[in-house]
Amino acid sequence: MANLFINVLRENMRAGHFTVHEFVVMPDHMHVLLTVPAESTVEKAVQFIKGGFSFRAGRELGFKGDVWQVGFSEVRIFDGASFAQHKAYIENNPVKRSLANAPEEYPFGSTFLKMLKKEEALGMQGLKPE
Repeated sequence: MANLFINVLRENMRAGHFTVHEFVVMPDHMHVLLTVPAESTVEKAVQFIKGGFSFRAGRELGFKGDVWQVGFSEVRIFDGASFAQHKAYIENNPVKRSLANAPEEYPFGSTFLKMLKKEEALGMQGLKPE
């Protein structure tokens, strides 16, 4: 289910519905730090995420029943310090919950995926990760 959720995020990013800066999929919740286009809203972005995931979970995984709680929590980011604080919170959520020893060890978050992408790029250049 976590991998399906990540795919839903990717598809919506490619479609231009929003830009994801950081995310983590936890066993019972998720966090997403995103930017929506000027012509859209956070509510619409969440609808794309939750609705897209629910539809695909039913169709592809045979999941029946409610997936999401009603509503969501929203925090607006107004400056670089707030962005950095929320980014760090999202990255470290799996460590805080004892699901990993470091953010890059947790496979269902953007920190892990960014590390894989960096390693892949280095490998293509014949370099080794530091």
